[in-house]
Amino acid sequence: MLEYRAEIALWALSGVLPLIMLGVWQNSGAASQAGWSPAQLRHYFVAAFIVRQFSVVWLIHVFEEDVVSGKLSPFLLQPLQPLWRYFAAHLAEQATRIPFVALMLLALSAVDPGLLWRPSLQELLLGLIALWGAFVLRFLLQTLSSMLCFWSERAAALDRLLVIPYLFLSGLVAPLDTFPPAVQRFALATPFPAMVDFPARLLSGLPVDLGGGYLSLLIWCLILSPLCYWGWQRGLRRYGAMGA
Repeated sequence: MLEYRAEIALWALSGVLPLIMLGVWQNSGAASQAGWSPAQLRHYFVAAFIVRQFSVVWLIHVFEEDVVSGKLSPFLLQPLQPLWRYFAAHLAEQATRIPFVALMLLALSAVDPGLLWRPSLQELLLGLIALWGAFVLRFLLQTLSSMLCFWSERAAALDRLLVIPYLFLSGLVAPLDTFPPAVQRFALATPFPAMVDFPARLLSGLPVDLGGGYLSLLIWCLILSPLCYWGWQRGLRRYGAMGA
């Protein structure tokens, strides 16, 4: 149990990239470039840190191991669709992460009380709904890439190609408002801003296109869901052909 808790703590610590980027951007004039106050920039990156903590998905790494080792086979004999097992495991891990994230936020407030803020009830509820949607969207996107495990024993390496656009276009390393207009339009045409920028803005109380953000989450989930189903059906035929 101690090792498991230590692993969760290390996972939580590995998600501090937004706080590092806050240190990079806070004295660079990025806030004025985005039309924000310095306090809004701080709140955005702290909110992005929270979003990052509770929307992280590592499905492909577990799924790849289960496919290669054959552990997936007994799951297929059970009445529950195996992907729900992975989904539930992610939710359970997120629940165990709550106290570690709370401790990290308390440590931040001890260093600089201005880093934290009290969102209104409306901002909190809308932000949590967007955060949940961001997690589901990331899970669907990685489910789709996980289907490559049926064809490749190193599909997780291919998934790392998605990390670059995720970091750059989601608003994790820099607010989208600091990008040139053409890059902003390109980013908004992808699913990545809905994974970090949208819920982080809601939680931090920044101006946001509420309808557009939720619509983007819904549309991308509707696009990815049938693709995941198609990939699962095709992959299972491939998995059976391998004699598993």
